[in-house]
Amino acid sequence: MNPSLLKPDEMILFRNTMRITEGHLHAFKRAIREAVQFVKENGPQLMVQTFINEPRMVAVSYQLYRNSEAVLEHWRLADPYIAKVMEHCVVSEFEIHGEPSEAVLERMRPMLDDGRAILTPRLAGFVRL
Repeated sequence: MNPSLLKPDEMILFRNTMRITEGHLHAFKRAIREAVQFVKENGPQLMVQTFINEPRMVAVSYQLYRNSEAVLEHWRLADPYIAKVMEHCVVSEFEIHGEPSEAVLERMRPMLDDGRAILTPRLAGFVRL
């Protein structure tokens, strides 16, 4: 991607905290690795990083998108991989940073309504490559 095409005011950052189901650690790790490999090769994300605290059975994933259209494209492409990951965990907290479109917010509505997701609009920032 051409760095001049990045518009920090349109970027969306997700922080997804997942509680891994007891007895599912190895299957969860395998599903995450497969999902990350798929989006590395095919997805629109600018960045994906997943961290795991095995003793606490908690994982945190960060995903950076150039805009809402990229989020929607990711969901369209990766839904089967997301479903496989979700077989082994539950989302305990989901932070949406930026100002996503109504289409993105509609998909996130169940988690926004039940309090697992929060929306934090952008104040200021820049991108350094």
